[in-house]
Amino acid sequence: MRTSSKPESPPDPQVVSRRSFLALGIAAIGGFIGAALGIPLAGYAVSPALQQRKQEWSAVGPISDFSVGQPKKVEYSAFKKDGWIEETVTKPAWVIARENGEITVFDPRCTHLGCAYRWDDGRKLFLCPCHDAVFDIDGKVVSGPPPRPLDRLEARVQDGKLMVMGG
Repeated sequence: MRTSSKPESPPDPQVVSRRSFLALGIAAIGGFIGAALGIPLAGYAVSPALQQRKQEWSAVGPISDFSVGQPKKVEYSAFKKDGWIEETVTKPAWVIARENGEITVFDPRCTHLGCAYRWDDGRKLFLCPCHDAVFDIDGKVVSGPPPRPLDRLEARVQDGKLMVMGG
């Protein structure tokens, strides 16, 4: 015996089943909760990178400590903020007092590969031993592979003290 079956009609796209409605509702609530928690957390994690770094002036020492034309290696304390980490670090620099009263402060790293250089008082030159880089008292490249002169740090004299920015 053959039973007659009615041909099934295709589902109506405007009719939403209870199961699909609940699935959509749960997904929407989950998405809302995820956004409500995720956006503030992402802002908290990313905000240090978006903040503008504020550099401060650091005292190096009395201006009377520096002889004219004689480079002197000094160390100073600088405040450093990196993301959520805030610390005071000790940084070196080379200071040269000029006859005209100007002060030049050089970053202590060679511009070739960042090695530490030294002042040779006999030759009156800065020497970097790693790759035979040589700089004159003005920081200009005399010989070797450095691509540019020594980097200078911004400096000023305030109340008889040498102040350095950044570094």
